[in-house]
Amino acid sequence: MLGKLFAHKKRQRQVALLAPLSGRVIPLESVSDPVFSQKMAGDGVAIIPVEGKLLSPINGTVVSLLKTGHAVGLATEDGLEILLHIGLDTVKLEGKGFSPEVRIGEKVTAGDVLIRFDLDVIKEAGFSPVTPVVITNEQQMVSDKTFHTNLTAEAGVTEIIRVTLK
Repeated sequence: MLGKLFAHKKRQRQVALLAPLSGRVIPLESVSDPVFSQKMAGDGVAIIPVEGKLLSPINGTVVSLLKTGHAVGLATEDGLEILLHIGLDTVKLEGKGFSPEVRIGEKVTAGDVLIRFDLDVIKEAGFSPVTPVVITNEQQMVSDKTFHTNLTAEAGVTEIIRVTLK
């Protein structure tokens, strides 16, 4: 009898997000843009990149890609949505220095290259290259989360976020 009672309990699934960039992982609250630091776009972390290659942090599908190539949205099969935004105010570059390697609707695997970008172009234009990595639908999808900050991450290797799905 007890077996039946507990058999229907949904097993909680955990999702690990790998670093999409090599560099220093910092708390989202320390990002100078209030849209990110005040978590208006979602909760997560940010990375100060050391190279211009953005990798997928998860297995999923590309659900959005800004025409300027500086931001991409991904979703897992479970419906967890992630936004990766290269630099702050980089939309003003109007695509200069950004080369997307994926298209909307494309399936990706953790570690796949999403966007190549030129760090020098970003810095020379006076913009910060700090890259927020945020969960945009946390309220609907996440029951627990752990952020790994204040460390140096290797793209495609270092776990930066772990969430338990509802």
